Amino acid sequence: MNKKNLFFTLAVAAMASAVMTSCDKSKPQVDDKAESGKVAPTQTKIAFVEVDSIMSQYKFCKEYSLLLQKKGQNIQNTLAKKQQQLQAAAANFQQKLQQNAYTREQAQGIQLQLQKQDNDLQALNQRLSSEFQNETNKYNNALRDSIKHFLAYYNKDKKYSLILSKAGDNILYADKAYDITNEVIAGLNKAYKSNLSKAGDDKKK
Repeated sequence: MNKKNLFFTLAVAAMASAVMTSCDKSKPQVDDKAESGKVAPTQTKIAFVEVDSIMSQYKFCKEYSLLLQKKGQNIQNTLAKKQQQLQAAAANFQQKLQQNAYTREQAQGIQLQLQKQDNDLQALNQRLSSEFQNETNKYNNALRDSIKHFLAYYNKDKKYSLILSKAGDNILYADKAYDITNEVIAGLNKAYKSNLSKAGDDKKK
């Protein structure tokens, strides 16, 4: 499963106590409205975070990436198995039909059964795909919220005016002096409590 298709691209604009994020299909949004009479800061503090590093080092990402990969593979295996069974039944029917092993009524009945199985398989495919997409969206929302909340807390002391995401070459140049990736990852991992481990402990009780 392609990680870039699974995960959203982080884009964060942090203004003191507020942090805004966007997914990979959305452009970063910044509120242009300023409070009446508010004086713009004389110095703008900017930092950036490497998105790929978060995806590969943040425990939350690593755990749920494996979880979603496993679920996706299970879905593929289930659908493939049922598809093979249906194909085998259809081939067996055709073979016996050529051997005149069925009456017309029997043949029609079997054809209806095979058609129903095919319809059921398509419905199952749609249901499992929808469930998997919902699970992926739930993960993406949780990931976005965890980063958003951490950066809001982190920026109370740092006072950055802008925190950018760097994914691939979306930023043409960035001085490493403004790279806060390691600090962010360390903070995220320190704050993260694995729900997967907790669920495993509950099962053992």
